[in-house]
Amino acid sequence: MESSPNAASAPHAHGDLAALLRSWRDRLSPLDVGLPGGDARRAAGLRREELAMLAGLSVDYVVRLEQGRARHPSVQVASALARALQLTDAERDHLYVVAGLLPPSPGDVPAHIPPGVQRLVARLGETPLAVFTASWDLLSWSPLWAALIGEPRRPAAGRPNLVRALFTGTSLGEGGNPVVSRSGSNEAFRASLVADLRRVQGRYPDDRGVRALVEELLSVSPPFRELWESGVVGEHQSERKTVHNDLVGDLVLDCDVFSVAGTDLRIVAYTAASGSEAAAKLDFLRVSAVTATSAAAAATTAGAPAGA
Repeated sequence: MESSPNAASAPHAHGDLAALLRSWRDRLSPLDVGLPGGDARRAAGLRREELAMLAGLSVDYVVRLEQGRARHPSVQVASALARALQLTDAERDHLYVVAGLLPPSPGDVPAHIPPGVQRLVARLGETPLAVFTASWDLLSWSPLWAALIGEPRRPAAGRPNLVRALFTGTSLGEGGNPVVSRSGSNEAFRASLVADLRRVQGRYPDDRGVRALVEELLSVSPPFRELWESGVVGEHQSERKTVHNDLVGDLVLDCDVFSVAGTDLRIVAYTAASGSEAAAKLDFLRVSAVTATSAAAAATTAGAPAGA
């Protein structure tokens, strides 16, 4: 989890990294990350176990960072911590500096979720919604999104990506729940995403992740190559979709895409009309998602040491 030697050329001022992490953790309410507050807490902020869970890190590594025994987190770890701690852009950049890392370049596709958007995801947990980068990397999702689509697959490197999943015959979710366009053909859906990706590449020509994604799909997917070589540029729009879920069957849902001004992030939300069959099925999945989330939160609380 420590950064590579290449990070040594970055500004180096790691003296207050441990204190910063503790102060940022202490100020963050569990309610803002979708966790129950509870009267049993002896401190208002997050526990170390909860921060570790949100950032996808081991508790031991979080402890070592906060005690100053680990001083050089990798870029991936710093990014995960910034997102889990709901830092502002300025705070995120400062975290990188004190960790001896170079802050993200303006030429990179933004992948930091602003605190307000993170609170929105946490507080709208009863809606299947997810946050994607401009190039369709999956960054964050609500429990109901995971119940509907399947718990997102975590690749060995990088993040789950919608375009890669579509053109490599895989799925964003562990259950492999397929999403099928209703307002147009699946071919039109794919073409729309490729045209959108070309627009993003033009906006961020120096982003290595976008270049690598395009090169990968050009080499492994003839349909992607044909669409890419057509040169079409466009922006992916909202549309109605059918999602197949192993637990409740097919759901016809409106899939809306919202842009976050100043970040190029996309918030994707699935909704159904009140009283519809799809709404009833979502209610059933919602109960399942709440039960699973409550169990996970209870397990985290049970494992927390007194006074954490």
